[in-house]
Amino acid sequence: MKTLFDKSVKGRVGVIPAMPQKRAEEMLPQNLLRSKKPNLPELSELDVIRHFTQNSHKNFSVDGNFYPLGSCTMKYNAKVLEHIASLPGFTQVHPFIPQIKGGEKYTQGALQAVYETEQLLCEINGMKAFTTQPMSGANGEFTGVMLIAAYHKDKGNKKTKIVVPDSSHGTNPASAMMAGYEVINIESKDGMVDPDALEAALTDDVAALMMTCPNTLGLFEKHLPKIVEKLRKIDALLYYDGANLNAIMGKMRVGDVGFDVVHLNLHKTMGTPHGGGGPGSGCVGVSERLEPYLPVGRVVKNTDGTFKLSFDFPKSIGYIAPFLGNFSVFLKALAYINRLGKEGIPRAAEYAVLNANYMRKKMEKFLIVPYNRVCMHEFVSSPPEGMKALDLAKALLEHGIHAPTIYFPLIVHECLMFEPTETESKETLDHLVALMEEFVAEGSKNPAYLHDMPLSTPVRRLDETQAARKMILKQEEN
Repeated sequence: MKTLFDKSVKGRVGVIPAMPQKRAEEMLPQNLLRSKKPNLPELSELDVIRHFTQNSHKNFSVDGNFYPLGSCTMKYNAKVLEHIASLPGFTQVHPFIPQIKGGEKYTQGALQAVYETEQLLCEINGMKAFTTQPMSGANGEFTGVMLIAAYHKDKGNKKTKIVVPDSSHGTNPASAMMAGYEVINIESKDGMVDPDALEAALTDDVAALMMTCPNTLGLFEKHLPKIVEKLRKIDALLYYDGANLNAIMGKMRVGDVGFDVVHLNLHKTMGTPHGGGGPGSGCVGVSERLEPYLPVGRVVKNTDGTFKLSFDFPKSIGYIAPFLGNFSVFLKALAYINRLGKEGIPRAAEYAVLNANYMRKKMEKFLIVPYNRVCMHEFVSSPPEGMKALDLAKALLEHGIHAPTIYFPLIVHECLMFEPTETESKETLDHLVALMEEFVAEGSKNPAYLHDMPLSTPVRRLDETQAARKMILKQEEN
């Protein structure tokens, strides 16, 4: 793929600017002047427009492609949300203004937006309070574990371990270890947390259990009441990984069933861009007993109905991220929640679950579905014996569909994890199912059919280890 520098033609210009009234030497000190001309590509406007337009067509995105990426909730992001977040009243506010004397009166709209976002997230999740500071799901996970640590330290509890089931989200162990905890893994039973295995792991030094519900197998954890009872006996907390909240939003409030802390991926569940279209936002909600430890500053509502930024929380864990987090991201989430409302949010979850179960029933005819019962928003499967999940994933790319999550969770052999989300139509789902059935049929007769895929993508099969370790991020000079 040629870069703009490769396409450069000496002397070609797009725009000829007017000559300045003064030369650079007259306007700038000598130490700021270049010793030679900048090495920039020389191109016409048309050259530049075609370059970026053609490259944009090579991108995979939800706007152009189906993304059945399990555990990632790659739903369509409505453009009205982008419009709202780009209003000048929001984009032109400097984040330092609320912290200067008298500055709050100029930022009431922004502070109200933060406050209302937190209040709505509390209502949806059954939590006492929220913080918008964490700037990604992983950052939210780490914040949640730090809040757990602050709670136990304040109470004088000697807690050194966190229990993580093998069906939990993949980053949970890393977040626990970064916060200084020893990770205790327990095996699932029939795809769920086994209360007996948990009982064996629950010693007095266990600080918390980290769970994803539904878990990464797409199954709802039906033993929650027993789990909560066992944790309460040793004053251990229950952490909710919000990666899979899309299946239950508006249907179950996680605080009501015993979770003490939850992080939400607004870039998954609440209609804001994901991945390269980000940035993310990992808002964290807590129960009443963890509220004193939330990060500062916090937006509070005055008795006269105005809003201010408060730092008067002596037990706070301090700052987790600059200012109040990724402001434009949770603005989009606020717009999304208000647009869907009380009726729309549970309906979105219902359609997400319906779509996943529709695909599961269609694919059980030619894929192995190890936990073949009613799932939530996603399900796991495996190809027939002798086929590789990687080959099927590569074949989908050839047909303009992003691959599902593969080889995760690790407890499923040759795992293919599909999550269609609520925004995809029946026609789109049927197209994916038909392609997968064709791949399995053709691959069974001719293994090379899948091994050669993809054929027409900009790159085919990279050495992914080397691509990660030896990235080329700049143009080599001639």
